[in-house]
Amino acid sequence: MKDRSALAQGWFRKADSDLADARRTTASEGPYDTACFHAQQAVEKYLKGVLAWRGLEIPRSHDLEELQRLCIQRELWPDLGPVISPT
Repeated sequence: MKDRSALAQGWFRKADSDLADARRTTASEGPYDTACFHAQQAVEKYLKGVLAWRGLEIPRSHDLEELQRLCIQRELWPDLGPVISPT
């Protein structure tokens, strides 16, 4: 099994790639639903990377609010609420 640092870095690399895809799609005025998909994927993978970094179990979930709650409950990222809470 990978150590938690390597696991977290893997999640962050994948998230960086998704974020780059979202930016490229937006810059080329490509399909915005595709840009939104990649942006959502990036956020999901960054949150899972934070959980991995702390050695916590990573749920098999794509629910950003659930992942956000896990990070906030464990005080991994207490100020995350205002950043990604839907308004």
